[in-house]
Amino acid sequence: MVFMPEAIEHEVFMRIALKEAEEAYAIGEVPVGAVVVINGAVIARGHNLRESLNDATAHAEIIALREAARKLGDWRLGEATVYTTIEPCAMCAGALVQFRVKRVIYGAKDPKAGAAGSVVDLLQESRFNHQVEVVDGVLEGECREVMQRFFQHMRGKT
Repeated sequence: MVFMPEAIEHEVFMRIALKEAEEAYAIGEVPVGAVVVINGAVIARGHNLRESLNDATAHAEIIALREAARKLGDWRLGEATVYTTIEPCAMCAGALVQFRVKRVIYGAKDPKAGAAGSVVDLLQESRFNHQVEVVDGVLEGECREVMQRFFQHMRGKT
């Protein structure tokens, strides 16, 4: 494994998550992407598929977490870092806690539904049996831009 300074490593993995977000955008899904990283390697990735699958739980984070657990043969992802382009919602934050993820790193805040501090903070809730370390603002502008572009397109402004 090649050593990378932490900030550069975060940007590398967030760019992979951004590619997932662009894949969601290309199929008409809200452009959120996520990757699960363990020991410096991407072990799973996902993007929103709610519309495609008619499944309200088909968020990028959930898809990536399920794939990681399947590949590892264990739902406990205690060594995993999840990179996601947007602050996790309550459902995804709950899943991150339940999967025992070590850390989540996200790009842009979600002031309407963010559950990592914007609306509520489920990831650091001390009454839960597990807390998830949070790093925010990695490639924030790029992560916000893809969402803004998508919604402008959906509203017919592009």
